[in-house]
Amino acid sequence: MPPLHPRNRHPGRYDFAKLQATSPALARWIVQTPRNEDSIDFANPEAVKALNRALLQSYYGVKEWNFPEGYLCPGVPGRADYIHHLADLLASSNNGVIPRGDGVHALDIGTGATCIYPIIARNEYGWTLLASDIDPVALESSKRIVDANPALREGVTLKLQPDSRSVLKNVVDAGQSVDIVICNPPFHASKEEAQAGTERKWRNLGKGSVTQLNFGGQATELWCPGGEVAFARTLIKESASHSKNVLWFSMLISKEASLPPVIQALEQARVAIRKTVLMGQGQKTSRFIAWSFLPPAEHKHWIQKRGWKPA
Repeated sequence: MPPLHPRNRHPGRYDFAKLQATSPALARWIVQTPRNEDSIDFANPEAVKALNRALLQSYYGVKEWNFPEGYLCPGVPGRADYIHHLADLLASSNNGVIPRGDGVHALDIGTGATCIYPIIARNEYGWTLLASDIDPVALESSKRIVDANPALREGVTLKLQPDSRSVLKNVVDAGQSVDIVICNPPFHASKEEAQAGTERKWRNLGKGSVTQLNFGGQATELWCPGGEVAFARTLIKESASHSKNVLWFSMLISKEASLPPVIQALEQARVAIRKTVLMGQGQKTSRFIAWSFLPPAEHKHWIQKRGWKPA
């Protein structure tokens, strides 16, 4: 299993002393492991939420972070890994130098109720973010988070996707330049499949028949018709219409079995560059797939046009 990205701020065990110093509310959720080490009960959704709030406050300068009950609570280390790997992807187009600052424009598809990817990308690299979602309640929650944190207000714009069958349409204008697309789609094909996955996870952890989602999640966050393969096919089809105004598209792929049909769709779309990047997240391996319709020579022209500077 690949390790966390070397720039990830969360290798190894959590520093609970540091986290409690920044976020005292975490203290009520601390438990002791059989080795007499601090931890939390990861089966408890409130404890998981408190931990991730503490991580955002301690490492990413977030002052206020809350969201409605039942919405997906992100695991911060895994989300951060995706952003760091995307920074490396942009660097591959920029002579190995990670582009930073407001001049880098990213699109977060399905930002959810927590605005997690804009928080990390803005804090780590200073990028400008456009974040979309089909759920107005989730989007309003993210708006409250943005409004409560000055660093986000300066660089994050939120946009409602009014058509649940579309991904880029209604969000990205024809002449709008986007450097990188971030996408963590719902990967189950149905509510039943999502529930079965939850039950299987708890059995593997020795929790018996526990069925609650410790990280939460609404329907639109957890499943869509056809699952992640169908979502990928829609994104790939729509991405062809933005072949000249988006440098890199990317999408997380949860299931290894989903890769072959997604790769086939990319081949049919005749993308110029395709990459699959493996990431280590907890006890499992995750991955994302990235593609560009622009050949390497046009990447150089893109960088010149954007005015990205070397380090």
